[in-house]
Amino acid sequence: MKVQVRLRVAGVDEAGRGPLAGPVVAAAVILDPRRPIRGLADSKVLEPEERERLALLIRERALCHSVAWSDVEEIDSINIFQATMLAMRRALLGLRVPPQRVVIDGNRCPCPDGLGFECRYQAVVKGDATVPSISAASILAKTTRDALMRDLDGRYPGYSLSKHKGYATRVHVAALTELGPSLLHRRSFSPVGMRLIDSEEL
Repeated sequence: MKVQVRLRVAGVDEAGRGPLAGPVVAAAVILDPRRPIRGLADSKVLEPEERERLALLIRERALCHSVAWSDVEEIDSINIFQATMLAMRRALLGLRVPPQRVVIDGNRCPCPDGLGFECRYQAVVKGDATVPSISAASILAKTTRDALMRDLDGRYPGYSLSKHKGYATRVHVAALTELGPSLLHRRSFSPVGMRLIDSEEL
């Protein structure tokens, strides 16, 4: 009788590529097949309360997990794609157990050089909806970033960051027009850069 060997699969996903403000956050999760978690799904389709509930279960039951990010300065310096790849690499390096396979949401993988993992890397389009470990990473990245943006709201008042988490809502764009960009805003993103130029001309 053959013994089924389960590979340690690390799912990786990010949150915050599109916003005008704040870091991009990535998470890596290796689930424990002995401690299954029901209800894992793409974080974007879950209600906030359900995301938070699942995030607690992931932290309790996963074999290991890691969250990391790239800050605004890095995003503006190396562009949002490279900053996302950097955050993913940091998340993978933070795992206390080395994965035997890495699956990443999207169509590109971070460069494996320097990670030290002897394993296969695979990009999975819409993996956050179909691969449980990626779904778990999606949930951790999203809940971590949301909490961070709520905390930053107090340091950067007037932008309602706790409500929109830095995305380009009407409320955010109106505040950006009125107050100008803060240190938390991504100057390499055109809606921010345009208003920075406008404020310098006044």
